[in-house]
Amino acid sequence: MTETTSPTTPLHGLRVLDLATLFAGPLAATLLGDFGAEVVKVEHPAKPDPSRGHGPAKDGIGLWWKHLGRNKRAITLDLSRPGGRAVLLRLAAGADVIIENFRPGTLEKWDLGWEELSTVNPRLILTRVTAFGQFGPYAHRPGFGTLAEAMSGFAAVTGEPDAPPTLPPFGLADSITGLATAYAVLTALAARDRTGAGQVVDMAIIEPMLAVLGPQPLWYDQLGYVQRRTGNRSANNAPRNTYRTADGTWVAVSTSAQSIAERVMRLVGRPDLIDEPWFATGAERAAHADVLDAAVGTWIAARPRTEVLAAFEKAEAAVAPVQDVRDVMADPQYQALGTVTAVDDPELGRIRMQNVLFRLSSTPGAIRWSGRPHGADTDEVLTELGLTAAEVTALRAEGAV
Repeated sequence: MTETTSPTTPLHGLRVLDLATLFAGPLAATLLGDFGAEVVKVEHPAKPDPSRGHGPAKDGIGLWWKHLGRNKRAITLDLSRPGGRAVLLRLAAGADVIIENFRPGTLEKWDLGWEELSTVNPRLILTRVTAFGQFGPYAHRPGFGTLAEAMSGFAAVTGEPDAPPTLPPFGLADSITGLATAYAVLTALAARDRTGAGQVVDMAIIEPMLAVLGPQPLWYDQLGYVQRRTGNRSANNAPRNTYRTADGTWVAVSTSAQSIAERVMRLVGRPDLIDEPWFATGAERAAHADVLDAAVGTWIAARPRTEVLAAFEKAEAAVAPVQDVRDVMADPQYQALGTVTAVDDPELGRIRMQNVLFRLSSTPGAIRWSGRPHGADTDEVLTELGLTAAEVTALRAEGAV
């Protein structure tokens, strides 16, 4: 494959084959591509990644894909056909990482399992992302991030105490797994630097979701404690909630630190509460959340949001506006960080999307291009691989590309 990234990017020269669909696996490949990895997206000739059709579209062009497919070259291969299998093995021989999310046993059914892939490339990192992992009683079940959000305990603790468990309205588990998978890939590559050998990464979506829920298993193991739904409140500190302002908007307040809790109560005119014996710890404050919420909520309800935010900032107390995407796009802090950036797209013109995930002072990442059309780079990539025009034509006749 030709070089498509700058030598100054931290992952320059890293070659990734993205065989995955929907969100967790492809997002991991996107994150690697953002920092210079050469990513080739491999899709079925007749069944593109479903993310191309998820969510709103403009002029028939899926917008989610423009974000998820950025910094990737797009080719098509039917891995179940002999020609597609042969091409993948040739690609794998020159790759560093493969990311896939087929059900366990699918690659093996096509004779493309670890045995075959590691034979052509012993340094390969085969990254397998599934709902439940490669083994165990649930391994062969179909699964999505929603199931992980339910199984992990997240839904059980989300929502109001007297309301049903709540699922997020976006791909939370998939997104967390994408981050975790990128970390897993880089960890496996670091090990390869020492050993010279590749290995298999087994990533189950149900596990990163559990990891971000904190010490719940430890609490249960040692205390028999089961966290319950508390809505916007916390069992560990108060006041902690969302509060409606006089102009009908909302703000969020957090007082995880004792000093911040004291500043908030002075600001809202209730310094007397600081002297209460129960105010000295977060857990005790949480047990008196009704009193604290009433004090904070009454003060905020009497003022417009701009005044509330300014007063909290002056008092050095923690507050943030509850923003939707319109507010995010105009927020001066996001603008200062460059969190949302503009990209030139050949189909849609100038489009805006989230920038790369973090800033590096010497070797920054970049969005080099947005998501490409289905199969747009097939001929180029196969030609770089050494296939002749006649061989590519034969693969098309077979239905392999």
